[in-house]
Amino acid sequence: MPNDASPTVPTALDLTGDVVALTRALVDVESVSGNEQPLADLVEQALRRHDHLTVLRDGNVVLARTETGAPERVVIAGHIDTVPLAGNLPSWIEGEGEDQLVYGRGSCDMKSGVAVQLSVAAACERPVRDVTWVFYDNEEVEAERNGLNRIARTRPELLAGDFAVLCEPSGAGIEGGCQGTMRVEVELRGRAAHSARSWMGENAVHAAAGVLGRLVDYAPRQVEVEGLTYREGLNAVDIRGGIAGNVIPDRCVVAVNYRFAPDRDAAAAEAHLRAVFAGYDLTVVDVAEGARPGLDQPAAAAFLAAVGGEPRAKFGWTDVARFSAMGIPAVNYGPGDPSKAHADDEFCPAAEIRSCREALLRWLQG
Repeated sequence: MPNDASPTVPTALDLTGDVVALTRALVDVESVSGNEQPLADLVEQALRRHDHLTVLRDGNVVLARTETGAPERVVIAGHIDTVPLAGNLPSWIEGEGEDQLVYGRGSCDMKSGVAVQLSVAAACERPVRDVTWVFYDNEEVEAERNGLNRIARTRPELLAGDFAVLCEPSGAGIEGGCQGTMRVEVELRGRAAHSARSWMGENAVHAAAGVLGRLVDYAPRQVEVEGLTYREGLNAVDIRGGIAGNVIPDRCVVAVNYRFAPDRDAAAAEAHLRAVFAGYDLTVVDVAEGARPGLDQPAAAAFLAAVGGEPRAKFGWTDVARFSAMGIPAVNYGPGDPSKAHADDEFCPAAEIRSCREALLRWLQG
C-alpha cells in the first residue's frame, strides 16, 4: 500500500542498472503536465553520459540519436508527463519475484515505457538500425501543447525514420495503428414557453429523442485493416439544454463521439456522420485522424519477429497518428495494462517492464 513518506527525488538517473529501479526513480520525480522540466533535466543529463548518443534538447523535449550509418532509422518515443496526482506518490512495490507490481502515478502511463527506452538507449551502443529516441512533454493535455506535435511542426527532420514505436502501455504486446476520433454536436431547436403552458412552445430536449434513437439503433462496424480488426463506436457523450425549471427549452445540443477505423480519413468520417444524422444540424468540433498499422514494412516485420505474439488493433487514439501523418508507420508497444492508465491505483507489472526491455534489445541488436 502507498505510504505517507515524501518521495526521495533522485539527483541523477542510472541507466545501466535494474530497469524496474529506474522506473521507480522516474515515477518519484513528479512531472504532471506543465511541470516536466526537472525530469527532462535528469533525462538529458543521464543520456549525455553515453558517448554513442548525440543528445538534443528543445524546450522540455529531449532527443538522443545514434549515428552508425545504418540503412534504416527507427524512432522510439515516449512522453514524460503524467496526469495529476491522486495520493499515489512516492512509488511502492507489491508482490514478490515475477508477480512484483510497481505502483504510483505514471508507473503505467508511461514511465515504465520511458524507463525501457532509457535503459535500451544506454545499452545498445551499436544497433543494426539507427535509432532516434524521443522523450517529450505535455502529452496528457491539449494538442497545441504536445511536445511531439511541436517538434513535428517545427523540426520534422528530427523525427524522420522508416518506422516508429510509441512505448505507450499495451500489455507488452504490439498494438498496431490507432483509431481516429471525431466529436460532433447535433443541435435541436424548439420554441421557449412557460412550462405551465407547454403547448405554446416546442421542447428541444424532447426533440433529442430522434437523435438518441439513431444512436441506439446504430450498428458500429468491425473493420479489418492490414490484418488487424478495429471495432468502431458511436456514442452520445454529453447532452445539454434548458435554462430554468419553469421554461420549455428552445435549444438542446447532443455531443457525439465517433471512434473510427483507420481505413477512413476525417473527411470520410464526417460524411458518414452527416449521413447517420441526415436532417439534423451537425457541427464538427474536434477531430484527429487515425493511423494504419504499417506492419508490412521491413522494420515492422523485424520488430514483430523480435517481440513475438499476435499484434492487435489499438482501440483509442495515440501519438502514433502523428507519425502516420508524416508518412512513418508506427505501433504502440510498452509495459502496463492500458486500463490502469490514469487510475488512482495505477501500476505496472515488473515482468512486463523487463520483457519489453529484452524485446527492444533483440530487435535493435539484430
